[in-house]
Amino acid sequence: MFEDNAPLQPRIAAIRADASESVQALMDAFATELKGRGHAVAGVVQTRVADGNTGRKRIVLRDLESGELFPISQDLGRGSVACNLDSGELALACAAVERAARRGVDIIVLSKFAKQEAARGGLSDAFRCAISAKTPVIVSVSPDFLDEWGVFAGRLSEFVEPSLAALEEWWARMRADQPLTLPEADT
Repeated sequence: MFEDNAPLQPRIAAIRADASESVQALMDAFATELKGRGHAVAGVVQTRVADGNTGRKRIVLRDLESGELFPISQDLGRGSVACNLDSGELALACAAVERAARRGVDIIVLSKFAKQEAARGGLSDAFRCAISAKTPVIVSVSPDFLDEWGVFAGRLSEFVEPSLAALEEWWARMRADQPLTLPEADT
């Protein structure tokens, strides 16, 4: 797909998710900042909310455009050791991001590259859709899946420090690299 010697501007800012909650908060804050400047921001960030029935915390993905919550962890009851991932909700969140990428936005934030994405599930299709649309992406990467991330993203990704300043610097490079959009010629 790419020539080995061709210069390639990484379009994905990857942040090591050693402290997942703080990285999710950082990505959320950066998305809010960009939206405040008038940029079209799409994607999902991960958070935890109390289940209305049990009071226990559930993992949800929050859509950055609509605010819709996708509860990706199911309450399987106390003592359950089964996987509690709700793959249906994860698929709905992925589809929302894919629609935004196809519609056209300035940047996409994806909560995480972890076990599901390493197996080419989870948000993998959202990544592909964003890259196909040439939309810059910010993502956290689980430290347990760094090798898989390297295979998945390759030269399209660069790691950035988990700070607003580092994200701002990366974003400035992305904006400077934006191609000029010319009006379509009359036919």
